[in-house]
This record gives sequence, structure tokens and C-alpha cells, in this order.
Amino acid sequence: MDIGFVGLGAMGQAMALRLRKAGHTLTVWNRTRAKADLLEQSGAFVAETPAQLASRSDIVFSMLFDDATTESASFGAQGIAEGLRDGGLHICCSTLSLEQARRLRDGHAERGQAYVTANVLGRPPAAQDGSLYVIAAGEALQIERAMPLLACLGQKVFIAGSDPVQANLVKLSLNFMIYSTIEQMAEVFTINEKLGTDPALMFEIMTDSFYTAPVHRNYGKLMVAQDYDQPGAPVTLGLKDVAMFLAAGSEQRVPLPFASVTRDRLLASIAAGDSERDFVVLQERVRQEAGLKPR
Repeated sequence: MDIGFVGLGAMGQAMALRLRKAGHTLTVWNRTRAKADLLEQSGAFVAETPAQLASRSDIVFSMLFDDATTESASFGAQGIAEGLRDGGLHICCSTLSLEQARRLRDGHAERGQAYVTANVLGRPPAAQDGSLYVIAAGEALQIERAMPLLACLGQKVFIAGSDPVQANLVKLSLNFMIYSTIEQMAEVFTINEKLGTDPALMFEIMTDSFYTAPVHRNYGKLMVAQDYDQPGAPVTLGLKDVAMFLAAGSEQRVPLPFASVTRDRLLASIAAGDSERDFVVLQERVRQEAGLKPR
């Protein structure tokens, strides 16, 4: 199958490589051309524009940073919509606001083009080995068409509904649960550390008893090691996600007090100079408030 992939950040590159290794013909595009080098070495064609990429592809994936970059690459000059083949499908994997998700859904519909949201849970290593979790939404026929590719990327595909926007809200919700779990663990590690219990021991007790989910194991391990400087996702990305979740709460008239606490932790981390460190660094704000110095 002829596949296009727009956006080659850490996640996009890993996902595109996964598709290429599965034997698909791949065309890629990234605003910074050098990020396409590894894909080019694997046999992918590097397009000059998203429109050129779309003209070569049956299905186009996009994995871009935010609303603005997604809007530009989709509907801007030489965007995906300009080049999408008749019967072509755009699958957007980016974490977006509900407003932008609707613009994508409606913009493609107005042009008679097929569109699906396929958000993913997991970090780049999970993308590399195909063990992401995929949350998809859209017309049943297009989901069925996309399913072999989504199954290549993820160990399980969840169908959130027929409206692509539903998958976007599920993704924002689950991302919020990651950040709020990090806040919980930060508070637990800190109060026990003040009484003299090593955070590594607290982590062992947690994850060898009731708290066995990947979110506890994976992020807790980073927190105990204070592994802040090889960011799978930086603080700025966390703040973007939580701000969009809060906006969704406002739109749907749902109070989200824990999300406000998480937003403030992320803002404090940016103010402390940690904007490009991994978002687990927010535990340092908890430790700082408790009078602890960085280990």
C-alpha cells in the first residue's frame, strides 16, 4: 500500500519506520528536512510538500505538534487536502483541541475527502515495536480500511465512535490521567522521603502490590531515577495537553479541578526553567514546596 507520513518528530518517525519495516511503500514529509534522513535511508521517498506526499499516497498519516501545525499541513497552501487522491484517506494521530479536531473533520468532509482520527498512547519505543494503544474514530468503512495499518502500529485498537472528535477527547482525557497520576506519585514519594523512606523502596512497594499499571511502572521509574533530561515528552507538551483538556471541560460544562492543579504544576516547572525537560520533572515542584533539595 502507498502510505504517506507527515510529521517526523520522535513519535512520527518511530511510527513511520514501523510502517516502512512492515513493507509499505512510504512517502514522508517534515518541515525540517534533516529529520527525514533516516526514513530516506530505509527506502522512503521524501516529498517537497504535504500536497506532493498526498498525491503519491492512498492513505496519509499526520503526527504534528499542535493545532497550528496540523491546520497548516492539512489545509494550508500545498497542504494534504490539495493533493489527496480521489478516495484518499487522511488519518490524523496528533493530540489536538476539540475545535481543531472539528475543523479537520468538517474541512475534509466539505472537500469530499475521507478522514479518521487515530490517537495513540505510548512513547517512541512502543511505536518502534508496534505496542502502542490506538484510539480511533470515524466512519465505519474508513476505520475498516485503516485497520491493517493501525494494527501494525498498536497492540490493541479501540474504536471510540463514528465522530472523529470522540477519539480526540478520549486521548486528552487519558493524557490528563497520566499527568494527574504523576502528581499523585510525586506527593507520595515526597512525603515518604521526608520521613526517611527511599523513593526507590516506595516505588517497589507500589508496583509490586496494587499499583501495577504501566503508568505507575514507567513514569514512576523515571521519577525515582530523576530522569528528566531525555524527554520522551517535554513539559511544554504536557501543558498544551492539559490546557486543551480544560478547554474541553469548559465547552462541555464539566468542572475539572484536578486538571487545574496539574496545569499549575506544569506552569511552575516552566517558570523554574524546566520547559524542555521531561514532564515527570513536575515532581521537583512538590519536593521544592516540601523543603527538599534536588538529589
